[in-house]
Amino acid sequence: MGKLDGRVVIITGSARGQGEQEARLFTGEGARVVVADVLDDQGEKLAKEIGALYVHLDVRSEADWQGAVAAVKKAYGRVDGLVNNAGILRFNSLVDTPLDEFMQVVQVNQVGCFLGIRTVAPELADGGTIVNTASYTALTGMAAVGTYAATKHAVLGLTRVAALELAGRRIRVNAICPGAIDTPMSNPARLDPAADPEEMTRALDELYRKLVPLGRIGRPEEVAKLALFLTSDDSSYITGQPFVIDGGWLAGVQVI
Repeated sequence: MGKLDGRVVIITGSARGQGEQEARLFTGEGARVVVADVLDDQGEKLAKEIGALYVHLDVRSEADWQGAVAAVKKAYGRVDGLVNNAGILRFNSLVDTPLDEFMQVVQVNQVGCFLGIRTVAPELADGGTIVNTASYTALTGMAAVGTYAATKHAVLGLTRVAALELAGRRIRVNAICPGAIDTPMSNPARLDPAADPEEMTRALDELYRKLVPLGRIGRPEEVAKLALFLTSDDSSYITGQPFVIDGGWLAGVQVI
């Protein structure tokens, strides 16, 4: 028996990185996964490999959301869960951030999450789940990622309001708040076929050895397990909450 047997779950941004690991884990736990992304070749390949449905979804587009939900209902007749995983990161100081860059991040991270909740929630079976991907930076500040942090703070606000408004249908809404995770977002070597991503991982582990109490960068498989917990009945009495998964980074500063 899997923890998600028979459940239909849409995972955005799931062609690679955290979303890919969530799709693999959820499938292994019995879910009928919907791989949703703009990376069509990678998404279709993954969906074929794990026996999932692939839908093209630009999370910024209301029409794409409506089309994706229609395709899922046509294929499976229902929707039981949503993981709003898609997101982008840009590095810049606030005073040097162009408005178009700010709006690009807002459209994907914040508007994408809003549209996902607004479009999918009415279609969710009672007792369904929504897991929003926020960030360590949703709970604290970090220089050079002000736009990203602002959108992730907003995701927490959306999570709490949605949890209140959907509680009457027993739909639970929670947020995961990862710290630095070894995905293409923080490890660009994973996008370079000529590079050695494992070597980069070792370098990142060394970098975070002094920053993170647990002494390494996080793995996307670890984040996927948290998303599974919040999607499964293991978290049946939890809603409206942020869950930090950061190796202890948010706990404080080490001075010795």
